[in-house]
This record gives sequence, C-alpha cells and structure tokens, in this order.
Amino acid sequence: MPGRGRTVKAQTLIVLSISAFLAVQDHPSGQPQFEQAPDAPAKVPSDSTREPTMMVFDTHEIRGILGKEVRSPADENMGRIVDVLVDRGGQVAAAIIDFGGFLGLGSRKVAVSWNALRFPTGGSQNDRILLELTRDQVRAAPEFKEDKPVVVLRASGNLESLPFQ
Repeated sequence: MPGRGRTVKAQTLIVLSISAFLAVQDHPSGQPQFEQAPDAPAKVPSDSTREPTMMVFDTHEIRGILGKEVRSPADENMGRIVDVLVDRGGQVAAAIIDFGGFLGLGSRKVAVSWNALRFPTGGSQNDRILLELTRDQVRAAPEFKEDKPVVVLRASGNLESLPFQ
C-alpha cells in the first residue's frame, strides 16, 4: 500500500503535537515539564529500550538564534549568527557570525566565544543579540573556515584555539 508509511508517520506527529499541547495546558507555569510515556514499564529499562520523554517549553522561554542579528555595545551591526559550534561533550563553545560586507558581498565568517554573547531577557522574539566585542576586534580576528583549526575570539578580545581533530 503506497503512502501508508507516510500516513502512519503523519498520524504519529499529530498525536505527539496534541500531547505536547495538552501538556502545556496542564502545566501553564512555563517551566519545562518532563513526562515519562504512560505505557513505560515500572522498572528502569536499559538505555537501548528506554521510552523517550518529552520536554515542554513555553514559547517565551526558548528561541532559535540562527540568522539572528548581532549588535555591538555601540549598537553597530556585527552580522548574523550562521552556525553554533559544540565541543565533544556537547557544550556550546562558539557562534559563527557572518561579519562585514554589504548585501552578502565581502563578508566573512568569524568564530566568537559563546560567553561573549548576551541574549535579551524578556521582550519580543526579534530582540537583537549583543556581542561584547567591538567591530575592530572582530575585524582583526581570523576567518573561520570549515576543516581548519578554529580560532575563537573571546570577550576580552583575546584569541583562543579550539581543539582540532
């Protein structure tokens, strides 16, 4: 029966979406809620057979940052976040900013320390991200290139190398 697999997947997604919506209705506090699947066995299963759980966030608690505008403390346009780098432990280490240029011409990618970024608290989803570096500091940083050692510009304006393997 062609298309049956897609129908089952679509139905599963609808059920998960409804479950997430109902979970938000049951927990309006906006705090993430962890729930175990209702049909999960009472004992703790091994990692390979553990039922997945869901986390529900209020839309005011999280947001995507790729493509978001980054500004300097002097309110200068520093570019947009185009990628996020994580270390082997899964910790966010740096953001890649598409810096400089005009209408996409002459721009280059620069790695900045995650700690150099300040995210707005509250407000609208369109709030800008602040980078605690000047345009001159970012301009002087080496360009980020795929498959090359990563040099990250820190909030102090110093450079730091990430392990390359």
